[in-house]
Amino acid sequence: MQISTRTGPRILAILGPTNTGKTHLAMERMLAHTSGMIGFPLRLLARENYDRAVARVGKGAVALITGEERILPKSARYFLCTVEAMPVNKQVDFLAIDEIQMCADPERGHVFTDRLLHARGISETMFMGAETIRPVIRQLIDNVEFDTRARFSTLTYNGSKKIQRLPSQSAVVTFSAQEVYAVAELVRRQKGGAAVVLGALSPRTRNAQVEMFQNGEVEHLIATDAIGMGLNLELNHVAFAALHKFDGQFNRGLSAAETAQIAGRAGRHMNDGTFGVTGNLSGIDPDIIEQIEAHEFEPLAKVFWRNARLDFRTVDALQKSLRKRSDNPTLVLAREPVDEVMLAHLSQNEDVARIASAPDRVQLLWEVCQIPDFRNIHTDAHPRLLTSIYRYLAKPNSKLPVDWLGEQVLRLDRYDGDIDQLSSRLAGIRVWTYVSHKHHWLEDANHWQERTRAIEDKLSDVLHERLTQRFVDRRTSVLLKSLKDKSELMSTITANGEVQVEGEYVGRLEGFRFIADETDAAFEGKAIASAARRALTGEIAQRVKQLETDEDDKFAVNGQLEVLWNGAVVGGLKKGDTVLSPDVQVIDSEFFDGPTRERVRTRLQNFVNAHIEARLKMLTRLRDCQLPGPIRGLLFQLNEGLGCVPRADLESLIKDLSDEDRKALAKLGVRLGVETVHVLDALKPDPVELRGILWAISRELDALPELPPAGRTSVPNDRSNSKGFYLAAGYMPVGPLAARVDMLERFAALLRQKARENDGKVKPDPDLLSLLGCTVEQAEGVFTALGWRAEVVKVSKAELDAKEAAKKAAEPVAVTADAPEAPAEAVNADEAAKEAPADAVSETPVEEAAPAAGEAEAEPEFVEVKYFVRVDRRKRGGAGKGQRGGPRQEAHGKGAPKGKGGQRPNRGGPNKGGDRGGKGQGRPNNAPAKNNQINEDSPFAKLKEMLAAKG
Repeated sequence: MQISTRTGPRILAILGPTNTGKTHLAMERMLAHTSGMIGFPLRLLARENYDRAVARVGKGAVALITGEERILPKSARYFLCTVEAMPVNKQVDFLAIDEIQMCADPERGHVFTDRLLHARGISETMFMGAETIRPVIRQLIDNVEFDTRARFSTLTYNGSKKIQRLPSQSAVVTFSAQEVYAVAELVRRQKGGAAVVLGALSPRTRNAQVEMFQNGEVEHLIATDAIGMGLNLELNHVAFAALHKFDGQFNRGLSAAETAQIAGRAGRHMNDGTFGVTGNLSGIDPDIIEQIEAHEFEPLAKVFWRNARLDFRTVDALQKSLRKRSDNPTLVLAREPVDEVMLAHLSQNEDVARIASAPDRVQLLWEVCQIPDFRNIHTDAHPRLLTSIYRYLAKPNSKLPVDWLGEQVLRLDRYDGDIDQLSSRLAGIRVWTYVSHKHHWLEDANHWQERTRAIEDKLSDVLHERLTQRFVDRRTSVLLKSLKDKSELMSTITANGEVQVEGEYVGRLEGFRFIADETDAAFEGKAIASAARRALTGEIAQRVKQLETDEDDKFAVNGQLEVLWNGAVVGGLKKGDTVLSPDVQVIDSEFFDGPTRERVRTRLQNFVNAHIEARLKMLTRLRDCQLPGPIRGLLFQLNEGLGCVPRADLESLIKDLSDEDRKALAKLGVRLGVETVHVLDALKPDPVELRGILWAISRELDALPELPPAGRTSVPNDRSNSKGFYLAAGYMPVGPLAARVDMLERFAALLRQKARENDGKVKPDPDLLSLLGCTVEQAEGVFTALGWRAEVVKVSKAELDAKEAAKKAAEPVAVTADAPEAPAEAVNADEAAKEAPADAVSETPVEEAAPAAGEAEAEPEFVEVKYFVRVDRRKRGGAGKGQRGGPRQEAHGKGAPKGKGGQRPNRGGPNKGGDRGGKGQGRPNNAPAKNNQINEDSPFAKLKEMLAAKG
């Protein structure tokens, strides 16, 4: 069947690939006429060209008509519309249809074919599209003038590229929302951000996303084939992440012409473009590549069509008229469009079938079925909604109830939730925006148009924000734009070091080191670093000058062996020539050149030297004093030991010291103790911390181990810490404890005193425990480490009770700290009284005890008592006659331990009742003799009588 047009009006077919200026030509031709109308495949394109026309001829002369939006000035002369919404009955001088090859689209093709056959302008009609539609137009329309347009720029295939290697101004194309989001997430991590374009987005949201791309806020666009329909984008490259799409019924591969339509968006005007693949695709069929590059495709032989003369007598008659086939083989019956599917679904409802009994009711039903399903969720939700709308409208003179309509709209007036939830609400409100333009269905249609439009706009804006938050870092967008601009970046640094570039937080500046804000996108990190480098160069120069002039109180060193300036790390300490002269290493900073680094190092080294001199003056004067002989060697070792060295390590030097040397050491604050040689002033908390730091530096450690708490006289001996560390901290490891050396010397002195006063035997009494702040068990470990051996003897409980009674009797006589010391004889007497039971038992074997005559024999009750005696004679003067060490105590009594330290006394031997230490171990000749007389009132007097009576 040949369909002829009226003679006279001009019909033009402007055909060619993308980027040939076809739409631009149509706009120019329309505005050259008194009135005109153009139908576009997308609401987005209609809006874009509406804005362009308004800019040319004014808002009052231009109308916008889409399914969801109508702007109709009374004096409108130019109409920009979607193809479905074109008021084809309106007479205009010029009429055009864009993307006319859409006649072959399985879903919408029948609408474009109808416009091709029936839509005409009074003076001129223009069809713009791909060259593939030429045979169909020639077959269906007479008197058509064809104009073939060549592409302004070339389009070239450049193979496969990984996403991270895509050039700037690239679009990645895939065919589902889930895939778009997945790719956009990957691009955000790899390239810093992406805009997204999907057909499901509202035009407002798509415009905002496209504008973000066009403005250079992001360099990549992730889209479906929605970008293939006339969107004017500044694209350099199109990369396909998929080459198959679901067309509503089947998952099929893209044709060469469809691929070219999308790929052709690369390159604008005279700029050449490229296309290729990315992701999991390895390439495109070579035949398709050749067709795309040559713009030569297999021509269309058929297009989709649907009968426009509908029969509304009954629902069945309407369905039959919709399914009527054309006599022309070029016109193929459209696959069941959504409106026909809805009609079939609603007609199965008994109430709907009963209501649709008259032609006007059938026509109303068909009009309701044409409400678009923007949600596209393929459930019965949309049919149920259409059923409700039809039931309300089918009543005589009825319109949609205000309360019900308000409830439906209010349900969608929410702006919380994620992208999917917002997209769903946006699709839902678009349905009601479409309905609001059916004036005969509503009371006060203008009110509902304004309300639904406001909700749609708000949802669109929020969705745009959510998309941007998820797939674009605003900071990265700002930085990208700023870096492209060669002008100086505006940067600020807050008091706490936060760095902002162009108003966006990018990190913080600590001293001279820029710490970029954490990000999982490598590209974003590079953008931040580049922006910060440009913005902070001047700031760093000023800081270097400030560092050079600041006083020493602005600097510090810490346990991490770092040098701080105003609390920020600016350098590190490393081993130098001596322990008191570490070297400074300036931190790495991309802002330093060689001379700047040396300026910073010199200032930090001066501070460190002055800091050591001020805090460790007691040690530096040991280093600097000029003394000859043994004292010089002792001071050198004491200096290297940071003021504390075990006495055993210096014994060979100490024995050669003269009296004058000892006086000189005393003036220098050096104490020659029994266990250590140390500088007393170096034990204060401030010097101790610095000594520990210097020790860690000299051992080339990464950090200072934890120092003992200030004020503690002892701490548990952590075996993971070396002896050198404890000495540097002013402590000496002794058994289970590390004791502060000054308190250890007092402890050792008191220990020797008690041994002298108790015939060489010592118990860990409170006086000793309080010096080290330790428990009995810990003190016993210290005794052992200092060369004392434990011995256990059995003592009569009665004797212990007597001793305790004597102790209590002595308690009221308290000696205050300010009172003079008691005579030695009195003290020794007290101690002798306290230790009397042990002495008695040691001199009188337990097995010889017997009850007095006339008394019943009873086995006395005994308890074990532990004492410590001195055994280490190497360093403490315990060997040889006349030495300071206490006498070695032999164990006595039945049950005394045998073996080491457990040898039984030689009863009746020459030492019985006299010196117990053996030859060379006795009391010095000038020591007072021990009084062995027993007080007749003492319980021991009766025991002595009992023993004498026994014989």
